[in-house]
Amino acid sequence: MFQPGTLVVYGATGVCRVEAIQQPEPRSGGQDKPCYLLKPLYQDGVIYTPVENTKVPIRPVMPREEADALIGLIPTMRAEACHAPTIQALTQHYQAVIHSGDRRDLIQLMMSIYTKQKQAEAQKRRLGMVDERYMKQAERLLYGELAAALEIPFDQVQPYIARRMEESASIET
Repeated sequence: MFQPGTLVVYGATGVCRVEAIQQPEPRSGGQDKPCYLLKPLYQDGVIYTPVENTKVPIRPVMPREEADALIGLIPTMRAEACHAPTIQALTQHYQAVIHSGDRRDLIQLMMSIYTKQKQAEAQKRRLGMVDERYMKQAERLLYGELAAALEIPFDQVQPYIARRMEESASIET
């Protein structure tokens, strides 16, 4: 059980702070189980979810060391642009990655869409709306968790990663 004040990743919502653990008012005939009151860090609103939720994964934010190690892996990762026969198939693929919660998969998804964006620009075309939407969602999820783990503002995550990539490149040369 997570304690109030703990930062967690709640499904595709992203990083939330556990504000409280509440016992709902008893209802007739129902089993009332304790719920987390979650406050998303990068969205408005609050979320009530059972402590024993089996439908939406909830896990602690990765530790700082793991965040730094993950960023260190980025130069070794390769991703191909994902092309699907239909928009529905593309959407299902992107949704599966988003809902998996796997951080490496999120990075590869972002790299894949970035590759697709560069290909579109070379052809003087725009990136598709589905690609744009899932790129933003993947960035929000990954950058949100990295910001929380590294204890830096959300808008400083991308420059932080870029700086680490530059340092990595200068060490290799």
